[in-house]
Amino acid sequence: MVRNVRATHNKHLRDSEVAAEYLNEALEDGSAGVILMALRNIAEAQEDGITGLASRSRLGRESIYKMLSVNGNPKLSSFTKLIHGLGLKFKIESNGHHHSTV
Repeated sequence: MVRNVRATHNKHLRDSEVAAEYLNEALEDGSAGVILMALRNIAEAQEDGITGLASRSRLGRESIYKMLSVNGNPKLSSFTKLIHGLGLKFKIESNGHHHSTV
């Protein structure tokens, strides 16, 4: 049963639209741990695994494992390479609050 749930979960996370929504939800939470967990889940769901992701993102396989670990703290440059390797893009939007400078 657990294997079927994991396989179904992975299948859904291979869809870039589902993966983007999943990661956006993690980003809304704002916790680095939650964001890294979501990225790790998406990365592990890839059909060609972490090795394929490493090739697409031009990052080392071990580097990906390290950055997505519980204690991971990826540099922004590595984060953006990983996002692009997953077929996603990173976008910043206004939260609707305008801060004026006086």
